[in-house]
Amino acid sequence: MSLRKGFEVELYTGFPNGHVVGLSDKVQSLLPHFMKEPDSRNVEYVTPPLFDYQELLCALLKPRRQLRQVLEGLGGYTIIPGSTLPLQGESLQFHRSDPQNSYHDRIEKAYGTKVVTASIHINLGIPDPELVIKACRLLRLEAPVVLALSASSPFLDGAPTGFHSSRWGLFPKTPEQVPLFISHQHYIDWVQQQLVFGTMWNVRHLWASVRPNGPDRPGHIDRAELRISDLIIDPQVLLGITLLLEHRLLDLLSGKIPDPLDSPRFTAEELVEITNQNEVQAAHYSLDAPLVHWQTGETLTARTWASQWIEELRFKTLSRGQQPFIDAVEKVLIGGNEAMRWLGQYKLGLSVPQIVQEAIQSCKEQEEELTCRLCTERLY
Repeated sequence: MSLRKGFEVELYTGFPNGHVVGLSDKVQSLLPHFMKEPDSRNVEYVTPPLFDYQELLCALLKPRRQLRQVLEGLGGYTIIPGSTLPLQGESLQFHRSDPQNSYHDRIEKAYGTKVVTASIHINLGIPDPELVIKACRLLRLEAPVVLALSASSPFLDGAPTGFHSSRWGLFPKTPEQVPLFISHQHYIDWVQQQLVFGTMWNVRHLWASVRPNGPDRPGHIDRAELRISDLIIDPQVLLGITLLLEHRLLDLLSGKIPDPLDSPRFTAEELVEITNQNEVQAAHYSLDAPLVHWQTGETLTARTWASQWIEELRFKTLSRGQQPFIDAVEKVLIGGNEAMRWLGQYKLGLSVPQIVQEAIQSCKEQEEELTCRLCTERLY
């Protein structure tokens, strides 16, 4: 058994020197399948829901290759890795992509540039809405591990912030209090209540680490969406994390992992508090973060928790094409995520612009290598 997987990918555009530039209007006019975010310095694309990981790899790469070609044609622009505006002065002003959009106006006034981030949303398809809610419960409690693996935003405005994920450390989680939903009806009633209270402006205005998703929320949901992840520019790492999450959900749905609501140790309210604190720790320290495990109550590092996921996977049969994705995650556990590597370079004396410029070049080279080696026939 496997689940359909799809991704919402947000990217920064800008100069090869690392300065982020608003180009979403021009990009969308040439690539209509790309979407504009409220700030013009972001563009977004969505992959189709697919079962196969090799197909997912190419579905991630193809739009990026198209975007890169368009950016180069517009004047030598490029894709900039990372999840926050990295260079000095870039977060001082909002760059509206659609000045006439009243919803964007409301976002700018309420949140400013705290929402001008780049990330990956991982969607895992489950046709039964009650099982979507159940999956969201587990993902919510384990989302801090994904944040720790993906952290790629240690800089903002040209300097370290003290966070490995400045994006999640500063992002306005909305509403401030989100329960573990006990049923689909609980989720429906709660959303409708938030709309009446004004704590949510519309059904999409649920900016938590995980949320139910579907064609007509809150009534029609068919996937669990994990939103906590920073931008994972390496598609192999992204697919490795997704593979781990898929197996966690399959074990939950088969009964190998207990429903968090059945915890003999913690109430649902206590579990929410635990995961909220875990998110704070993961945003600050990523793989070195001390996290409280929702099942045992023990404190362990995010690195150890992720290693346990990989160890559990060793007893399962993976296709030959899936193993490289798990290997990519293991490399992150050994060598550090992007935030940790960039902070290491900063401590050695490299400036933030130098680090960003090197990341831009590495991203381009890896993209070209993966395309030539694995996806040429699928992309062209």
